[in-house]
Amino acid sequence: MAKRDYYEVLGVNRDASADEIKKAYRRLAMKHHPDRNPDNKAAEEKFKELSEAYEVLSEPQKKAAYDRYGHAGVDPSMGGGGAGAQGFEGFSDAFSDIFGDIFGGGRGGRSNVYRGADLRYNLEISLEEAARGSEKTIRIPTVEECGTCHGSGAKPGTQPKPCPTCGGAGQVRIQQGFFSIQQTCPKCHGTGRIIPDPCLSCGGAGRTKGHKTLEVKIPAGIDEGMRLRHAGHGEPGVNGGPPGDLYVEIHIRSHPVFQRQGDDLHCEMPISFSTAALGGEIEIPTLDGMARLKIPAETQSGKVFRLRGKGIRNVRSHHHGDLMCHVVVETPVRLTERQKELLREFEEVSSGDAERHNPKAKSWMDKVRDFFAT
Repeated sequence: MAKRDYYEVLGVNRDASADEIKKAYRRLAMKHHPDRNPDNKAAEEKFKELSEAYEVLSEPQKKAAYDRYGHAGVDPSMGGGGAGAQGFEGFSDAFSDIFGDIFGGGRGGRSNVYRGADLRYNLEISLEEAARGSEKTIRIPTVEECGTCHGSGAKPGTQPKPCPTCGGAGQVRIQQGFFSIQQTCPKCHGTGRIIPDPCLSCGGAGRTKGHKTLEVKIPAGIDEGMRLRHAGHGEPGVNGGPPGDLYVEIHIRSHPVFQRQGDDLHCEMPISFSTAALGGEIEIPTLDGMARLKIPAETQSGKVFRLRGKGIRNVRSHHHGDLMCHVVVETPVRLTERQKELLREFEEVSSGDAERHNPKAKSWMDKVRDFFAT
């Protein structure tokens, strides 16, 4: 199969500069690199074609021969010139740069600059604090410069030494044919130095664990599981990398009176038998104090009364939820003889017209009779 024109392969004009050729190759090689396209034969062949084209066009002598004679000028089997040392060096440097871009390396040891890890702090607050907002002081772990070695990691009176494997560069270069691959030094792990006598206080890390206090502002309306982000208060970065963030996760303690559902509050309110039957007015608690609620006559147990705007303010929209009061009719206990006598009299009078006074019971008994009649 006839080979494609090398300029066409790289997508550049024949008068492109060396820098333009290199940029075109870097862009396309990163796109079609086999490690970015596993099990993709088409990408693998494309990468080989790109590498072959760049090998020729990146070296001035081979490029001149190609410009004059085409593929015949650079094909060894047809008398063309082989790749000189300069050509291999330029090609391997470009490949090394691309390899670093793909795997996060590159020159200068920047592959070993890492952002610090994020931290999470579980903060428990009361329902009232969640509803109104508050400020809390928390104590979180931190990493500080070692006071003994002042961050060097070396025992006082000694100094770290350049790594003998990489010469202090933090990177080593491995030659594979005409490819030169740069990777993190296995001896110093990219730091470029070794510590023969580590500091006893920090074990050679140059940092020690400590604690610091932080003021946390809790917005009104915050709900269970929400997180507050404090940028830069996580673990410190490595080799000059930025610190991570601190996420304060909110947990709300159970409340003896209220249960929260979204922005609404729910509570149970026991009322007496007589209040449920005759009606009346009761006091119910809210987060803002006591409020009065009118109970209509003949109220049944389980009836829900809504008090609008007495719930939680939404943390984003500032719209207030409602308070849902669930009425529970309480059966009287420890009755006196007089109370029992009055209740028996009441039952006797009521049973004479059960359909009128106890419609639910009458309806239920009718359903039971119909069930056994079928």
